[in-house]
Amino acid sequence: MPRVPGARGRLKNTPAPQPKKVLLAAPRGYCAGVDRAVIAVEKALEHYGAPVYVRKQIVHNVHVVSELESKGAIFVDEVDEVPEGAHIVFSAHGVSPAVVNAAADRGLHAIDATCPLVTKVHREAVRFARDDFEILLIGHEGHEEVEGTAGEAPDHVTLVTSPDEADRIEVQNPDKVVWLSQTTLSVDETMETVRRLRERFPNLQNPPSDDICYATQNRQVAIKKVAGDAELVIVVGSANSSNSVRLVEVALEYGARAAYRVDYASEVQQHWLDGVSTVGVTSGASVPEELVTELLQDLADAGFGAVEEVKTAEEDLMFSLPKELRTDLQGKTDARALGGRQRA
Repeated sequence: MPRVPGARGRLKNTPAPQPKKVLLAAPRGYCAGVDRAVIAVEKALEHYGAPVYVRKQIVHNVHVVSELESKGAIFVDEVDEVPEGAHIVFSAHGVSPAVVNAAADRGLHAIDATCPLVTKVHREAVRFARDDFEILLIGHEGHEEVEGTAGEAPDHVTLVTSPDEADRIEVQNPDKVVWLSQTTLSVDETMETVRRLRERFPNLQNPPSDDICYATQNRQVAIKKVAGDAELVIVVGSANSSNSVRLVEVALEYGARAAYRVDYASEVQQHWLDGVSTVGVTSGASVPEELVTELLQDLADAGFGAVEEVKTAEEDLMFSLPKELRTDLQGKTDARALGGRQRA
């Protein structure tokens, strides 16, 4: 999909009852797992040459996918679409053992860019299945991450998609059941689902550590802080990005009068801004900062030139590149060769 440029001067500077400003949530944008996955594709293209194949979208952002396509990445739905012997990157959302095996059967050179925090949930599923627990996996049906986690122990996993569904789930042994979750969910909704599950199954066990990733939680905490003071919240992120969609829901729940998700600044509608004095801005964990910068420029043209950052946490986590790439890139010492980009 071609990039949609911002249209300079497209938004009008209309009167508002108070001085106009932007409350800019922090943290926002790229997390360590997304950074690692995107760099993995870039480095694979540099080292092996185009094309490099990627199963599913490397991260859920149309701009990132478009940029990588322009560099020679080819995105496919399944490994049987990839020529035998080619290089393939597994997305940050993870894959099931069946996908790994299918890639091996085709002689593909696989680079596993699964976020380490997703890998942690996979390992929990394997461990609990080995101990014969029934696993209640809280997540969204059809999401790649859920499919990958469930694929680790398909005979032990039952998907729970909402708090209401928790009231209907049946288990074989209520004394040997554990919950796990997709990493990009709403923290509040997940905890409500767990509460309702525990009402029915008092011996429900918790995962060894929190499954919802630090970045998802941090971005939700930040937008909660912003939402109560903003008549309008704009979330930069794609429609298939679970954590971006959750940010819109959280903003509305915590006091924003209106909240919208956009891929690009050019999608902002003039009527959203009419009569508004304070706009909250954030972005999902798979969104590059340049897209937020374009939005801020358009908002400044519309009179929202004062920007106040609302920071609720510091993030400095970095993940090493996938081991398959590190082996082939050994000898390079720059940070981007063997690790992630340094983040503010």
